[in-house]
This record gives sequence, structure tokens and C-alpha cells, in this order.
Amino acid sequence: MSMDFNLFMNDVVRQAREEAVASGYKELKTEDEVNQALSQKGTTLVLVNSVCGCAGGIARPAAAHAIHHDKRPDQLVTVFAGQDKEATAKARSYFVGYPPSSPSFALLKDGELLTMVERHEIEGHDPMSVVNKLQEYFDQYCEEI
Repeated sequence: MSMDFNLFMNDVVRQAREEAVASGYKELKTEDEVNQALSQKGTTLVLVNSVCGCAGGIARPAAAHAIHHDKRPDQLVTVFAGQDKEATAKARSYFVGYPPSSPSFALLKDGELLTMVERHEIEGHDPMSVVNKLQEYFDQYCEEI
């Protein structure tokens, strides 16, 4: 029995994309979409999505649950590392002082980076600890909704 690796990966990527979108994140697939979204006024949370296990088991569940909070970002967006390479590179150009990391979260205000939750703060942690970290940043930087 043979499995087509590309078909398998396309299914994994599709599921990962759908999970983020279903949680309320707008998918950004081009450099222009990234520039337009990240230059808007207000706070923006960027989920740098990926197909690794810590994205599926920790980051995406944390992304879904963290936004159920009194204070949260004005805008929720996602780029997909390894898939939408130009969009991801453009988003990372806003993350000044941080190396590429996926999965990760970046919180920006008016196009300027406020803080990040990097892969090393996600991998090996439980989703609730990531939710708590994100919500601490929301309390610090975001307005009540």
C-alpha cells in the first residue's frame, strides 16, 4: 500500500488552515495582504501557523481560546510558514529583533511590534499556559471589547 505524500500533506495543510480561519483569524496569503493588514490602526495578533505538532496541539488551540477574553486584539490574522512563503517573510519583516519562529504569535499596534510568543514558549508547554501568556499581553496592550 502506497500513500501519496503530497496528497497527505495537502490535507494536513488544508485542515490547519481551516482550523485557524474557523477560530476567527483572517488568512493572509500575499505580501500586499500582509502590508494592508499589519499597517492598520489598532492592535493585531498574527498567528504564524505551521504543520508541526506543536502548532496543531498547542498553538492553534491556544489561538482559538485566547480570544475569548474581555480584552483582545482588534484584528486577528494568520500567515502559514512553509506554504505562503512570501506572505510569511513579509509578516516576519515586521517582527524586528526576533528570528523566524513557527508556530508563533506577534502582537502589533499600528504596525509596530509590541511583543511575541515564540516557538520555544509554545513547544513543550500546554495550550492553557500559552492562552494565559497571550491574555496577559491582551490585558497589557488591548482595549476591552
